[in-house]
Amino acid sequence: MPSTDRPESGFLVLADISGFTAFVTATELEHGAEVTGVLLAGVMEALSPPLEIQELEGDAVFALGPDDAEGADRRLLEAFGRAFAAFGERRREISLDTSCACRACRGVLGLSLKLIVHHGSFLRQVVRGRSRVAGPDIILAHRFLKNDVEPTTYVLFTGAAVERFGIDPVAAGMARYTGTYAHFGEVDCYVVSLDRFGRLGDGGNGEVLLGLRSLLSDLALGADPGPQDDLRPVVAA
Repeated sequence: MPSTDRPESGFLVLADISGFTAFVTATELEHGAEVTGVLLAGVMEALSPPLEIQELEGDAVFALGPDDAEGADRRLLEAFGRAFAAFGERRREISLDTSCACRACRGVLGLSLKLIVHHGSFLRQVVRGRSRVAGPDIILAHRFLKNDVEPTTYVLFTGAAVERFGIDPVAAGMARYTGTYAHFGEVDCYVVSLDRFGRLGDGGNGEVLLGLRSLLSDLALGADPGPQDDLRPVVAA
């Protein structure tokens, strides 16, 4: 069957709440859904723009960053920092709200955020009036949600993503992770762990996340990271 759809390329980003299943099964239905909705709404607002939100997939947000968007790479890295900051701030606000003593509000600090960042090709399609994107890289990006990376708060960049950003993962102190996925084989990824900051409940991770954003932005522009931006202590957390 001939197709008039043209392939595009860009960043494929998934923002996923870690601890979601344990949280929703141990909390009140209406309160648990409301809490996760507030957290995901903050992440979506932080990511778009520059990203295009494609789907809200239960405990995850799937978004695209097409390559044809001017200055997209740098703005995308800045959006990652905003997403972590928004998630942390909304989580802190909920935990400090003494007007509600439900299990959901009291257990919100057990939730954390992870970002999966891939770069690849995709097709835009309209199926029965609903727009969607498809392609092997879309499947692969979602496969990365299931991994045995030890941190719970982190950014996982695929090799294709760091190459597109122009980031040197060794210089940045990123931990290498190789995942094996059916039909795709072994795929190299690079992880920035933020666990030590994700556990903070007082909003004190803001400066660290700003430092992460600054470092990644500098690396994307080809600048040498300064000692204040070294991620090696973070990866070792």
